[in-house]
Amino acid sequence: MMKPDHKQTLILLTLLVAPLAALKGAPPVAAAKLRPHPDALPNTHPPGDVDQPALVPFIVADPASLPGIVVDDTAATLVGTWQYSTHTPPYVGLGYLHDLKEGKGKKSVTFIPDLPHDGRYEVRLAHCYNIRRPTNTPVTIHHADGETTLRINQQEAPSHNRLFRTLGTFRFQAGRSGWVRISNEGTTGKNVIADAVQWLPVR
Repeated sequence: MMKPDHKQTLILLTLLVAPLAALKGAPPVAAAKLRPHPDALPNTHPPGDVDQPALVPFIVADPASLPGIVVDDTAATLVGTWQYSTHTPPYVGLGYLHDLKEGKGKKSVTFIPDLPHDGRYEVRLAHCYNIRRPTNTPVTIHHADGETTLRINQQEAPSHNRLFRTLGTFRFQAGRSGWVRISNEGTTGKNVIADAVQWLPVR
């Protein structure tokens, strides 16, 4: 077998390195089975167009790779017009939804899990963060003992891998009776973010 000469070696290296360089800063490829929510406006940002490249490694492309029960925005129930984006990592799945800073008090995203058994679950909410987000986003958790509404600061980095924040631990019944709802009420001038919700069984 003939050894490649210096020129051929350089060509081979270029062919190998160039595609990797082009992907630098681009988000991971999301799970093939995910499809954008049919009721959401499409993303307008091309791959790699991100405002915080250092946070790209924190993206979770496949929600099924996370522990517990995870409901992605692709499976949520939308009220009002929401738009996909990938501009601000990190996020779960294909990207995240934002409310376009419009229709305040008239929009929501509801995440409904199919829980395998009765019991207590730690509920975590995924969202990206920056100063364009509200400091008072309303989040309601519907659980076996009623409803709990929190106001969360989406300008702060979530404590779990810069992606998920804990909303609390609540008792749920098995099945689809529980839910988490993000609203845009009282968030004038800011983009409310809806991405994913995670239920972790507490033993």
